[in-house]
Amino acid sequence: MSEHVEYEARTVRPYAVTGGRVRSARSDLPLEALVEVMPGAVASTGLTPEKRAIIQHASAGYISVAELSALLHLPLGVIRILVSDLTDANFVRVHTSQPVEVNTGESPALSLSVLESVLNGISAL
Repeated sequence: MSEHVEYEARTVRPYAVTGGRVRSARSDLPLEALVEVMPGAVASTGLTPEKRAIIQHASAGYISVAELSALLHLPLGVIRILVSDLTDANFVRVHTSQPVEVNTGESPALSLSVLESVLNGISAL
């Protein structure tokens, strides 16, 4: 009977950890994005155990989103949402090789045309 309860807790846990959210403003963080703790974040109070664990692991140095997922035994999507929350609260900073900004309302067709122009320019070289 206890195995069933433990399995049920694991299936509900990610939903509870994210407050039911499946996406966030920065939910497209790459696996290799590095998380850095901001000064004073380690001493902060009122955080969930999962957010506290992220800060604790990142306090020793830069740590990737994928490593946090493995260390906390939580799905990558959940870690992305939690890191996004911590970033919004200025507890951590995320370093990536690509911009992590939210879509500015630019239409996908415009983005595609820009990419095509870049490709044509490169081909012309």
